[in-house]
Amino acid sequence: MKKTLLILSLAISALMPTASEAASKRASVLDLKESITDDSIVYPESFETDARKLLESWYMKNYTDTDDRYRQAGNPSTSDDEMRRRLADLPTVIDLPYNQIVRSYIDRYVEKGRPMVAALLGLSTYYMPIFEQALEAEQLPLELKYLPVIESALDPNAVSRSGAAGLWQFMPAAAKGYELEVNSLVDERRDPYMSSKKAARMLHDLYDTYGDWSLAIAAYNCGPGNVNKALRRAGGDPKKHDFWSIYSYLSPETRGYVPMFIAANYVMNYHDKHNISAVLPTRPLVTDTIGVSSRIHFDQIAAVLNIPKEELRILNPQFRADIIPGSADRTYMLVLPAQQVQAYIMSEDEIRGYEASRYARRVDARPDEMAVSADEQPAVDSDDETLLASRSDEVEDIPAPETQAPRAPAPAMSGKARLVTHTVAAGETINDIAERYGVRVSDIRSWNSLRRNAVRKGQKLRIETTVAQTSATQQPAARPASSGSTKSQAAAAQPTSSTKKAAPQKTTTQKASAQKTQKAQAAKPTDYTIKNGDNLISIAKRHGVTVEQLRAANGLKGDAIRAGKTLKIPAKTSSGSKASSSKSGSKKGAKSGTKKSSGSKKSRKR
Repeated sequence: MKKTLLILSLAISALMPTASEAASKRASVLDLKESITDDSIVYPESFETDARKLLESWYMKNYTDTDDRYRQAGNPSTSDDEMRRRLADLPTVIDLPYNQIVRSYIDRYVEKGRPMVAALLGLSTYYMPIFEQALEAEQLPLELKYLPVIESALDPNAVSRSGAAGLWQFMPAAAKGYELEVNSLVDERRDPYMSSKKAARMLHDLYDTYGDWSLAIAAYNCGPGNVNKALRRAGGDPKKHDFWSIYSYLSPETRGYVPMFIAANYVMNYHDKHNISAVLPTRPLVTDTIGVSSRIHFDQIAAVLNIPKEELRILNPQFRADIIPGSADRTYMLVLPAQQVQAYIMSEDEIRGYEASRYARRVDARPDEMAVSADEQPAVDSDDETLLASRSDEVEDIPAPETQAPRAPAPAMSGKARLVTHTVAAGETINDIAERYGVRVSDIRSWNSLRRNAVRKGQKLRIETTVAQTSATQQPAARPASSGSTKSQAAAAQPTSSTKKAAPQKTTTQKASAQKTQKAQAAKPTDYTIKNGDNLISIAKRHGVTVEQLRAANGLKGDAIRAGKTLKIPAKTSSGSKASSSKSGSKKGAKSGTKKSSGSKKSRKR
């Protein structure tokens, strides 16, 4: 029995490694982390970020000041031992081993990427507290806050070649899995608060799966499927593996991901050791949030609260089209500077009502709603043959110039907005179209979702214009008889002898007095209440004055006006009176010419 036990003990001891052999094996694994080298790693897209673009963002220009001291002193020489010691001194839960791959990323940051690091440090004053709050809520290591540095270079609007977007670079499928809203108006992958919350949840789930932070970080980059495949290829117990033991089974991009995360932790903490100065905040950007449950455009908020629209975009990058699509069923959170939140609450009704018709969403439509009758068509230039041809079926026959009767005075404008479809003619520009309809170029671009001022021949444009309406107290002028009129119509148009006797003849003195009264009434300024859809150009054309005269009469510096306010319409200038009298004279001549022409026709009939 003793002999049998002795044989078994000798066999087991032969199979089991000695203590020195076990120590040697452990040392080899550590050596792999320390000594591994790789020339085939792929640098992430965040390294391609233009540092100048980061520095020229609205936040960097308005809340920070660039410190150029790092340009005056180069990068000091730093030994491997010093970098290894510095990484070991960082108070982190996640292991941050040092090797030549990590060194290559650190060198990339502190040599070629110095301006980029300065910008990242400036942006971190705003974004890092958001990341830390989300990580704390999930009880995760705070050093994970540097993942967005390598994912997006702290650009909330970053989009990768593979379709990942936002600070944390969520792919569309992952965003859907973590209930992030992504559509044409809202992309919560770009929302710093919401995306940070979901990214922390994802990291928590990955750590629960692998029980190792290096594997969880690798899976965040390439997906759990690729990490699981690498674990299977490496063999053995999956629970005993980490990133470095499956390193050679991962893709080149993922091989560099964990080393770059280590390098980001080093650079963001030891930038001063390499003479890189942070972009300094000149004033704190303190923000607060408010719920919005109605559809509001950034332009409305910017106009009423006097906030730059670019600031709203920086603080709320999730709203892709500058529209908050709030409704009774959905409330969206709007981020504002803290001092503006109370102003928003007090002015919410005014914000919703500001140019409401312009920003309202069309929810109902009827067939032929866009068709415009002939008397509602905007005026067109005589040489615009293309536009006239396209509307020939809506306009009555026009008499020849020698037989055309004088036009009746233009009817009063009611200010009611109408929709017109305009077909772009050859050689026509967007400025020509805006001037024709009395609207702004920016309005045309907004109505038709145009990104530029360029339009093309044949393009259909949606125009919201204020067209002429005959007022209730104004009767339409009688249409002059054309050459094709019947005798009865012509007779009805001619005054009878009794009518001529009944009409009293005004004396020269009475005519002069009436003209003076009319001039005195025209010289008085009038008040006009601004309606939805009005602008200075349309109001000026409607009242026969210039935009400059309107600005001068009302003390306006720009073109901004608001519905419901009152404008003073200045009196017409003397030059306008002269032009009016000149037109009147020409009309008289045209009238007498028409009578002569009519007489000649009668003589020919006889």
